[in-house]
Amino acid sequence: MIDDAVKQRLHDNLRNAREAVLWKLDGLGEYDIRRPLTWTGTNLLGLVKHLSFWEARYFGEVFGRPFPEPLPRWQDNEPGGPEMWAAEGESREEITGRYRRAWVHTDETVAALALDAPGRVEWWGRPEVRLFDIMIHMHGETARHAGHADILREQLDHATGQVAALTEPQQDAAFWDTHRAKVERAARAAAEGA
Repeated sequence: MIDDAVKQRLHDNLRNAREAVLWKLDGLGEYDIRRPLTWTGTNLLGLVKHLSFWEARYFGEVFGRPFPEPLPRWQDNEPGGPEMWAAEGESREEITGRYRRAWVHTDETVAALALDAPGRVEWWGRPEVRLFDIMIHMHGETARHAGHADILREQLDHATGQVAALTEPQQDAAFWDTHRAKVERAARAAAEGA
């Protein structure tokens, strides 16, 4: 049946995006996974923390299947709020463990419900949703943050790739210096020609 194939494909894509996000922490120390790497303070462990809360919420309370651990209220999500960074008392294991437990909860919700199962997202303008909508939304959210994590990790140690098994071969500094110079020349030429 097409619904089962679509559901499985969406679920597999979400699983792959989750793994990519967590892999970005591998091999890094506490400071590097927590340090603010953008103007707004975005950091690797904060992305994991954010995703753990929202995945637990979207596949939990939206379908009347609340996540069994306390979550911050969705109304308290604000720019610079505590869900986007890890306080010194929050361990890597605590945050990644909660994310993995959210995965289990999500997987149970996906297994238990049909793609057209109804849910309600109180904080959306059109709150009536289906499991299909939430699977698409959460995959997009996770993939978006996996992209953020790609850039953050590259800034830290130049590591690129999706998962450890598919790590891209690292070029030497001279290769990347030459490449960046080529990109810079093209940018300047385009700006001068505009």
